[in-house]
Amino acid sequence: MRRLLLALPFALLPLAVAHAADEHDHEHGSLGAHEHGVGRLNAALDGQTLELELESPAMNLVGFEHAATTDADKAKVAAVRAQLEKPLALFNLPKAAGCVVATQELESPLFGDKPDADDDHDADAKDEHHHDHSEIHAHYQFTCAAPGALKTLDLANIFNTFPATQKIQVQLISPSGQQGVEVTAKAAALKL
Repeated sequence: MRRLLLALPFALLPLAVAHAADEHDHEHGSLGAHEHGVGRLNAALDGQTLELELESPAMNLVGFEHAATTDADKAKVAAVRAQLEKPLALFNLPKAAGCVVATQELESPLFGDKPDADDDHDADAKDEHHHDHSEIHAHYQFTCAAPGALKTLDLANIFNTFPATQKIQVQLISPSGQQGVEVTAKAAALKL
C-alpha cells in the first residue's frame, strides 16, 4: 500500500504540471508550493486499506506558523493536534464501511518535530523560512471491513473544523481509477 500511495504523485504528475503552469504567478511557482488556504490530500483505496495523507500550511489549521511560545498559541496547537488525532470524525467515513484506524502519524515543527533536511532550501534563511512556512502533515491508514461502502469521501468536516482552509487539492487512486480534483467547502465530497 505504501508503494501505491508513493506512486500517486507520479501517476497524476501530468495534471499537477498543467495546474502549476496555469498558476505560475504564485509566489513559489513550483509543484507543491506553500499556499495559505490550500491543503493537499493524497488518498488511496486498495482492497480493505484506505490511506489518507493530508498536508496543509499550519496557517490553515492553527491560524499561525510561528513557534508556539504563548500559552494561547500552545493551547491552539494542542487543540488542533487533538482534532487531527480523530481521523474517523475528521473524514466522516461511513459507519457501514467499518473502518478502523490502523496507523496514524502527525508531523509538524509546531508539534516539536524537526524539519526535514530536504526542506533546507536556503541555508542563510533556513530559520526564517521554517518559521514563516510551517506545515502540518497527517498520515492515516485505515482498515475497512466493508470497503464497498466507501462510495464517497466527504471532506466537509475538514472545512468546518478548519475554516481557514478554502480548498483542498485531492489526488485519488481507487478501484474506479485515478483522479485529481479540487474540493471546496461548497463541494466537499468526491466519488471514490
